[in-house]
Formats: sequence, structure tokens, C-alpha cells
Amino acid sequence: MATTTTESVTTADRRRRGGAAPRLQAGTTGTRRRSRRLDPLFLAFLLPTLVLFTLAITLPAVMGIVLSFTNSVGFGEFRFTGLTNYIAVFSDPAILQAYLFTIGFSLVTVIVVNAVAFLLAIALTSKIRGKIALRGVFVLPMVISGIVIAYVFSFLFANSLPALATSIGFAPLEQSILANPDLAWVAIVIVTAWQAIPSTLLIYIAGVLSIPGEVYEAAALDGASSWRQLISITAPLTAGYILINLVIGFKNFLNSYDIIVGLTDGGPGTSTTSVAMSIFKGFNGGDYAYQMANATIFFVIAVVIAVIQLRATRGKAAL
Repeated sequence: MATTTTESVTTADRRRRGGAAPRLQAGTTGTRRRSRRLDPLFLAFLLPTLVLFTLAITLPAVMGIVLSFTNSVGFGEFRFTGLTNYIAVFSDPAILQAYLFTIGFSLVTVIVVNAVAFLLAIALTSKIRGKIALRGVFVLPMVISGIVIAYVFSFLFANSLPALATSIGFAPLEQSILANPDLAWVAIVIVTAWQAIPSTLLIYIAGVLSIPGEVYEAAALDGASSWRQLISITAPLTAGYILINLVIGFKNFLNSYDIIVGLTDGGPGTSTTSVAMSIFKGFNGGDYAYQMANATIFFVIAVVIAVIQLRATRGKAAL
């Protein structure tokens, strides 16, 4: 009798489980089907943006890559010349000099920007008076046009700084450093960093503020100095932010154009000519297809850096 009762209960349980499973599966399938349907409002916002992006970015880029294999001057008839333009780019000393300057300038600037911004973030998140107001002051350069900043600093480097150096008898700066082929790049680094520090600073402030205060309290109880806390706590816990700023900053500095044009216009001579400047000057000089090959190479370099960025930041929970 007991055995019969147990079998009946087991059979009933199996029936209940077996009957519930199809209903759950049907509900899950229905939910998946509904989730696959695109909202018409989503398409209404996506399609115009996609069309504009294709017409303004994708299509010109594809046309430019195609024309880089021709002898086109930007208009009129042309014929395909194969890899002639690319071979010429790699053997052109002026183009190679532009790449060396751009990469060197980007490396130096990204180090200066991140070092200064990180130290400022530490200072502006510490217990000091008026730190909120100071944050606003340091962010101001971010909203000013690069060409305006370049013209202001050009006047300072050409007039104010030499006058000050002359008054104190400091001979190396009595002449404008913008006219010195060996020092003009320093002025470009200073001005570019002055404009780029605010955006980098904001990211670092967010990173520092994300660190729990209890960590610093525990370190202080253990006798850790401020320097030890910076090295052992702040720097490791903001490593994701540092990595992101380094990669994004370097990629942005590779495209520097307006500040260089406003300060030196690529001079003295061609000592501060960047890759972007060489491309635009080539367009105006009739070397359209040749500079399109240069731009294609530059695009490939930017894509490689973007891939490195994605791989380096994968799994980082910085932002």
C-alpha cells in the first residue's frame, strides 16, 4: 500500500514538472520573438544617421582609397597607377620626417598631459579649500577653440616671452622659440598640453573619486605616508583610467592640426610639419592621389591604434 502511494506521488510530481516545462519554454520563445522585433522609433532615429554617416564619412573614405591607386589631381580624368603612390610615400624624406615629428610629438605630449593631469586630479580631490572652483578654472581651456589658443600663445612666444627674457638677461629666450627649428616643437607641446589637460583631468578625477575612502583610512592607520598611498593605492586602482587616457590621448595627438597651423604653420622650414598638415598641403598643391595614399597609410595606423586600445581596455572596469 505504501509503495503504491509513493509511486502515485512520484508520477504526479513528474506530470507537474512535465506539464510546466512546455509552458515555460513557450513563454521564453515568445519573449525572444518579441525582443527581436525592432521598434519603429529606433529605426526612425537610426536610418537618417546611418545615411548621413555613409554619405559624409564612409563613401568619401572609400572613394579616397580607390583614388590613391590613380594619378588623379582631384578632378577630371585619371588612370590607375597601382602602388606607385604608396612606393613614393615610403621613399619621400619629407613624409617620413612628418611621421617622425608626429609620433615623437604625440609621445612627449601624452606623457606630459597625463603626468600633469594626474597630479592635478590628486590635488583637486584632496582636502583643500575651493577645490570645486579650482576644478572649473582648470577645465576652461577645454572649451576654447584650438586656433584661438594658438594665436594667443603665438603672440606670447613672439613678444611677451622675449621681452621678459631680455629684461632679466636670459639670452636663450630673447628670440622667439617659434623661429628656432630646435625649440619650436617645445612650444607646440606646451600649447597642446594646455588645451588637452582639462579633459584628461576630468577622467582622472572620476577615477580618484571612485576609490573608497576606507582604503585610505586603513592605510593611514597602518602608518602609510601620502607618497606611499599614492604609489600603492591611487596609482594601481586608477590603472584602467591611466591606460584609457594614454591610448586615447596618443591617438588624438596624432591628428593635431589647428594648433600647429596657428603657431608655426609647419615651420621653421618643415621641422614641425605633421602628417595631417602634409596631407592638406598636398591637396592644395595638386598631389591629390599621392596624399590620398598618405592618408590611407595614416588611416591604417589609426585603426591599428584603435585595435590596440580595444584590446588593452578589454575587461577594464574603469569607466
